[in-house]
Amino acid sequence: MRIRFVLVFTAVLAFAGPIWAADLVTKQSPHSVKITADRLAAAVEGAGARVFARIDHAAGAAAVGMTLRPTRLLIFGNPKLGTPAMLAGQTSGLDLPLRVVVYEDEGGKVFLAYHPPSRLAADHGIPADAKVIKMMTGALDKLTNKAIAK
Repeated sequence: MRIRFVLVFTAVLAFAGPIWAADLVTKQSPHSVKITADRLAAAVEGAGARVFARIDHAAGAAAVGMTLRPTRLLIFGNPKLGTPAMLAGQTSGLDLPLRVVVYEDEGGKVFLAYHPPSRLAADHGIPADAKVIKMMTGALDKLTNKAIAK
């Protein structure tokens, strides 16, 4: 019985793993973590949105005597998009403002990653085809593409 459970559980994980991974948009950057994060912040502000917080996770790790590869989180948004999302599904305030993490992997490559707005819709009962979800999707794509452009 235990072997059957392990085999079934392993099969479920093997199938579900790619689904969970697809729930994250990841883009490679030709720039350093700092430059990519700065470029993203500039793109956000240039689009009329606001950067609410910049978190340097590596600095936080260093403050407690630990080492972490460069990792920065930007939290940003625009009430013109966030408010309609919360009106459509008020619990979406749990996942807003939007967040993008910029990090360096073990091979020295830099990436940025974020949850797609379709996840926001699914998690908070907002119709997937809602105008605000489409607008957030387009905005995140444009902003992150500006951050990683050569």
